[in-house]
Amino acid sequence: MSRRFLEFKKLMKTTVSLSIMGFLLSFLFVPPTNSAEEVKHTEVTDEMLLNAGKDGKNWLMYGRDYTNQRYSPLTQITTANVSKLVPKWVFQTGVVHSFENTPIVVDGVMYITTPFNHVFAIDARTGKQLWKYEHKEPPTRIFCCGPNNRGVAVAYGKVYMATLDARLLALDQKTGKVVWDVETGDPTAGYGNTMAPLVYKNMVIVGTSGAEYGIRGFVKAFDAKDGKLIWTWYTIPEKGWEGEWKKTTPEGEDLHRDIEAEKKAMEKYADAWKTGGGSVWMTPALDPELGLLYVCIGNPSPDLDGSVRPGDNLYTESIVALDVNKGEMKWYYQYVPHDVWDLDATSPAVLFDVTVGGKKVKAVGHAGKTGWVYILDRTNGKLIKKSEAFVPQENMFAPPTEKGTRMLPGANGGSEWSPMSYSPQTQMVYVAGLHQPMHYIVHTAPLEKGKLWLGSAFIAAPGEEKDQYGTFTAINVNTGKIVWQHKTEQPLIGGSLVTAGGLVFTGEGNGYFDAFDAKTGKLLWRFQCGAGVNAAPISFEVDGQQMIAVAAGGNFQLGFPYGDTIFVFGLSK
Repeated sequence: MSRRFLEFKKLMKTTVSLSIMGFLLSFLFVPPTNSAEEVKHTEVTDEMLLNAGKDGKNWLMYGRDYTNQRYSPLTQITTANVSKLVPKWVFQTGVVHSFENTPIVVDGVMYITTPFNHVFAIDARTGKQLWKYEHKEPPTRIFCCGPNNRGVAVAYGKVYMATLDARLLALDQKTGKVVWDVETGDPTAGYGNTMAPLVYKNMVIVGTSGAEYGIRGFVKAFDAKDGKLIWTWYTIPEKGWEGEWKKTTPEGEDLHRDIEAEKKAMEKYADAWKTGGGSVWMTPALDPELGLLYVCIGNPSPDLDGSVRPGDNLYTESIVALDVNKGEMKWYYQYVPHDVWDLDATSPAVLFDVTVGGKKVKAVGHAGKTGWVYILDRTNGKLIKKSEAFVPQENMFAPPTEKGTRMLPGANGGSEWSPMSYSPQTQMVYVAGLHQPMHYIVHTAPLEKGKLWLGSAFIAAPGEEKDQYGTFTAINVNTGKIVWQHKTEQPLIGGSLVTAGGLVFTGEGNGYFDAFDAKTGKLLWRFQCGAGVNAAPISFEVDGQQMIAVAAGGNFQLGFPYGDTIFVFGLSK
């Protein structure tokens, strides 16, 4: 009997036992509940969203506030008492699949999404379901990397969700009934949405996924009241997407490009921008003072075959600053021009200040699939520093070949979709990384509407299937140096939460939910959830008690065990 089968069997037993545990917890921890009519659904205002960073009681948006720092100012749970953390309630959605949701909590009501676009409103004190919405999708679904939905936005008495079949919905916050429903793109061509929308001053902002199908990526802003389109910014420009034919990354790493051959191919593939890719996977960050929206943009299309898309392929593999009111680009920084390794910018941008020459500078950071954290001046896009590598790097940017080229990091990262967190106490970012050696193989394939279009292939390095693991890394943003690093048995994908209590939380694919000392990296507490903990946790407060919540439901991309459970933890009495 193989080790993998034994591990799977063990996890299945744990999952079953946790289902029973969830049933028992419903009696042990859940007091008599109010009816849905008696629960207060607070209408979220612009003022609340602008001040979300000061509101420790709630978790009002995907990254908690517009900075995307995922930092909670709550201090009840600390390094001294985290060992007393126990489940207070669990909620099982009934949708067992890749579960990467970040819950939203507004004055005691939690709003969650599931794979395939179900939405639940839950009493955050008890785990009691208040209402449910189930999105009716077409029978033929086109999506890459799992049927994920990472969350909702809540504002103005509505709950906003973007869907796999490229729609944006507004639901009534009290009932879950549809208020309006608009299409963001053509789902039959591969357009879809997996990110949690962002609300700002009566706009609902969402970006499309689908670069694996030959789409032209975009960011769109819709009127929060009626769903009317306000502005569109395309991640692939109609003119100039060839860029400056750069031979290196901005930091000087050789990309081994044959620029002469690319320029010769330009005439034949002059219209490649129309199918140029550029997904926007995750919720952007926003600086209201500067009026800038910070968007991380994914891979060009096809992912791996650069011969049919000559040039730098702007603005793929970039972080871009947009005027949030007009949807106009102010600056961009392209990490990997003409990427042929699928090293796209998938994780969300995070805003914080850094010290440069004794002065505080407004910065934006991003954890790349390249294995570096990039820190830029968020006023102008200039690189301040690049961190030490948080995963092994080898044979970087080596050209793919017919026999296969081994390169690290592989196409899964670095850091995949996992949002990093930032603590103003420690001035560190906390990054979930994965080490997975891969071989890149060259071949060419034509585009077929609605079908996966990678162009070439990447496979796990032969004979090295066991040489895969995760890294959870604390990096000082002022120096770019690694302060501490924790190695996990499996690649990490999910995200982190850091708190003013000196703790940082993250999950693992084997079902463990972990708490570390944010300063030292010492593992202080863990809980076995019975399914992959591959979602970013949150913290909130109800009735004076700090809670920690996380989704445990596995991950499609790395094959971690599926589940359907939201766990909510608090201190034992």
